Amino acid sequence: MDAFLAGLNTTEKIFAASAIIGGIIFIVRMLMTLLGGFDHHDGPDVDLDSSGDADASFKALSIQGITAFFMMFGLVGLALSLQSGVGAAISVLGGVIAGFATVWVIGRIFVSMQKWQSEGTLRWENAIGQEGTVYLTIPANGTGQVSVAVQGQLRVGNAVSANHEVLKTGERVVVIDVVNGNVLVVSPQRS
Repeated sequence: MDAFLAGLNTTEKIFAASAIIGGIIFIVRMLMTLLGGFDHHDGPDVDLDSSGDADASFKALSIQGITAFFMMFGLVGLALSLQSGVGAAISVLGGVIAGFATVWVIGRIFVSMQKWQSEGTLRWENAIGQEGTVYLTIPANGTGQVSVAVQGQLRVGNAVSANHEVLKTGERVVVIDVVNGNVLVVSPQRS
């Protein structure tokens, strides 16, 4: 490593330092973010999505964005300088372009990952049309409970009979409406 660094000029040493320091910090923070160990926000926020959607995980002007920039700035600048033999100005320009491009691409990735997140709010309206089973007997003019699949989960909710008839435990029913936000209106399932 010492022999490698000794063979570099000052500009190349700056590129190497940027790549090493930026890369190490970026990788550590990325792993901690993806594994859930480091989810606080630092620095001023700059939203990369022009449509107005906010992204809570990746901001351009954060430690994560800055380290991504310097990592690619250093890697591309060093590669251009050593491999292509272009001058320092072209190497710096290439590094800056690569740094900004990396920040933009990583921002796009985080925005798309954010769209995969589930809100987690149970909406009983999504049970309309679903078949279920009476869990606690539903009296003719009262409330019982039914078990029904809602949003991919089997849930038990309060229910009333649409036809004001007694529905006994174990009977198959269909949800036809929701009243008061969380009371299912059910009717017996006819075979």
